[in-house]
Amino acid sequence: MEGQQKFNQLLNEINVYKQQGDLIQQQIELVRASIAEVDALTNTLDDLEGKDSVEAFVPVGAGSFIKGELKNTDEVIVSIGSGIAVKKDVDGARETIARQKKDLEDSLDKMLANMQQVSDIIGSLSAQAEQLAAVAQGNMSATGLN
Repeated sequence: MEGQQKFNQLLNEINVYKQQGDLIQQQIELVRASIAEVDALTNTLDDLEGKDSVEAFVPVGAGSFIKGELKNTDEVIVSIGSGIAVKKDVDGARETIARQKKDLEDSLDKMLANMQQVSDIIGSLSAQAEQLAAVAQGNMSATGLN
């Protein structure tokens, strides 16, 4: 019976680590989406460079837009975190955005490393569970309980 308890304990641990892995994966996807947003912002700033005004669709809420004109494209209001935004010139905005992207990439690297650790632990625990199952199967066959 001790083997069965150990097997059940391993299965519980595997499930806990799988749940942890799922949470890390969700965080990874959120960070990747944030990196994509930063890249899109960088591309937009590149597209606007040197233009005095640009026609654009301006979001007005609930997925609705109004055609408008962006004037003074040499100033950008940039979020610097904690709900705070500041006015910067395009070069200053690019620097801030580059730092934000670097921070996001660093976070992503850490999350990927954590995910790898969790995967390694799951692999190790799964191997132990398979060994216990094989031993239990062998014992059942030897006693004719199969």
